[in-house]
Amino acid sequence: MKGVILVGGFGTRLRPLTLTRPKPLVPFANKPIIKHQIEALAAAGITEVILAVGYMEEQLTEALKGYAKEIGIKIIFSVEEIAMGTAGPLSLVKEMLVHEKEPFFVLNSDVICNFPFKEMIEHHRVHGSDATILATTVEEPSKYGVIITDASARITAFIEKPQEFVGNSINAGIYLFNTTIFEYIENRPMSIEKEVLIQMVVEKKVCTFGLLGFWMDIGQPKDYILGHRLFLQSLSDPNARHSLIDPTAKISPTAQIGKNTVIGKNVVIEAGVKLEGSIIFEGSIIQENAQITNSIIGWDSVVSRWSRIEGLSVLGANVQVNEGIYISGGAIPPNTDVAGHVVIQPPSTPKSMAATISSPSL
Repeated sequence: MKGVILVGGFGTRLRPLTLTRPKPLVPFANKPIIKHQIEALAAAGITEVILAVGYMEEQLTEALKGYAKEIGIKIIFSVEEIAMGTAGPLSLVKEMLVHEKEPFFVLNSDVICNFPFKEMIEHHRVHGSDATILATTVEEPSKYGVIITDASARITAFIEKPQEFVGNSINAGIYLFNTTIFEYIENRPMSIEKEVLIQMVVEKKVCTFGLLGFWMDIGQPKDYILGHRLFLQSLSDPNARHSLIDPTAKISPTAQIGKNTVIGKNVVIEAGVKLEGSIIFEGSIIQENAQITNSIIGWDSVVSRWSRIEGLSVLGANVQVNEGIYISGGAIPPNTDVAGHVVIQPPSTPKSMAATISSPSL
């Protein structure tokens, strides 16, 4: 079987991190987002992955060549000359897929969950649908397009951002398609969600598979941070739920590493530092008595002594925060020397927007 991962977007919602790296290479739990997805596909028996690439194509393809060898999976690159949406990229790889007898997966590149690919395959075969959508439940369905199904898990309607409660099951951004999908796809910018699936639902050709466990679209900072919290809570190792620390990191015994904190490779955490609910990327240095809460510190950055960063602040790569600086809600571009306070919004703690414990589909 084959899989397609849609990685052509600019990752604008996750800036400034994506100003220097494509979003799929931004780390999640100390591993590039896309590597989580490819490893899960390979574990489910997928032998070939097609990447629909665009933004920072060269950086992405170089990294993925190494992953292909490491994971033991074939990776093919399809380059978008213009933005093609979510369905348009499939038209560019039609000849690689249309003659296959098996269905194929399509993944949005910013989705993190426990990836139940094997279970989806079995569900798809049992139900005999042309398309299976991974569905998850959310606390606030009014922010999403809600899926309405019948008793057999077949989708009967999509309701975009409903004002009244009609259900809380939403599209989780992972699909399993038969090759008949190409009957609905044209060689132009198209949307899977707003064009292709709408037609197929009318013809009663789409069913859902309910996700058990956590799910998050980590395409923006608050959800990226929340996604880490959900991921850490989902780990079978109870000791890992507190934090995730790369073994190469150097941490002072007097530093306080709070809950839901992730510390990357070769990070230095000095004496008296306090971290809570934050992600510290590879190569960064947090100097003595600095405090970081609910924020992201990009690659090779330095947070100087007695500085305080909070309120969903995001530092790009190679940022220097000078001594005693206060940052709240700031998005600091790469290669910036921060010499004054930055206050964009009051300190806040991300709330659970999409924590999911779903019931299995019928």
